[in-house]
Amino acid sequence: MSVAIVGAGIIGLSIAFELVERGVEGIVLYDGDPGRGAGLVAAGMLAPTAEAVFGEEDLQALMLESVRRWPSFAARVEARTGVPIAYRTEGTLLVALTADDQAEVDRLIGFYRRAGTAIEPLTGRQLRAREPLLAPRVRGGAFAPGDHQVDPRLLLRALRTLPVRFERREITDLSTLREDVTIVATGIGSAALTGLPVRPVKGQLLRLRGPEPLLRHVVRGVAAGRDVYLVPRADGELVVGATEEERGADLTVTAGGVLDLLRPAADLLPGVAELVLAETLAGLRPGTPDNAPVIDRLPGGALVATGHHRNGVLLAPATAAAIADLIVFDSTEIDISAFGSGRFT
Repeated sequence: MSVAIVGAGIIGLSIAFELVERGVEGIVLYDGDPGRGAGLVAAGMLAPTAEAVFGEEDLQALMLESVRRWPSFAARVEARTGVPIAYRTEGTLLVALTADDQAEVDRLIGFYRRAGTAIEPLTGRQLRAREPLLAPRVRGGAFAPGDHQVDPRLLLRALRTLPVRFERREITDLSTLREDVTIVATGIGSAALTGLPVRPVKGQLLRLRGPEPLLRHVVRGVAAGRDVYLVPRADGELVVGATEEERGADLTVTAGGVLDLLRPAADLLPGVAELVLAETLAGLRPGTPDNAPVIDRLPGGALVATGHHRNGVLLAPATAAAIADLIVFDSTEIDISAFGSGRFT
């Protein structure tokens, strides 16, 4: 059996990995501009409950299923490729700067409790005991031990070593492919190939660098009403993100976007001001009308895995396993019934 995967981002590569794990050969990944997808800009937060909002219970269930699979997925990727991907399990701190910000954090705490996910409310003093460099003005927050992180760039590097064929070619018509099975995992490019309502959602992100890490935990903060996340790497890098903008395919990094990230970051973690601004990035997340992915077999027979919006890295293990199961076994134990393509028609 031969398999064509259109799109060599984190989703497409993760599907290739699960197929290789199941012994499938003849896998070809087609991508006209590999390495330029949303995964390059992703921070790698694995926060299934904090990323959910009211009314997205099906999506949250899939995120919880995927985060449950992440430890095994990470271990198998590293074992097969020999490339470390910096999967870390220290947990996430929710941090509020003001009393009004605390109300937003309390809302997130409510999500965790309703989902049955572990969450421990903390005072400002308790937060600073865990992360001494947080601002003295920090009012309070919580600790989410089940929210982890991974380095998406290392994950991409690892998955690109798989024993599959890569073709640097943009596919504009699925009928030109001759493999037995076709999978569309092109993110925002899926709209042109499938007709699905997948739109680009712009996100700006910063990479700061210092001699040593300022944080041990991921921090998801609210400062004067501005949301920000801070993701530390072991080498001293600090990823700060991310804006969410409906601006079509615009990839401009703006001064306002940088300010909207640096201001709350420095309010919560004053040491940010001393770091080197190493990289500014803008990427395009693939969004759908309900902000949930499409994981389905299309009427023409091709499979599709797209529209993961903010959660592509988090949802990669569950998405990849479901698609690989459909190819190998024609069914999957993962509940993807809410993510069919027909829901938009």
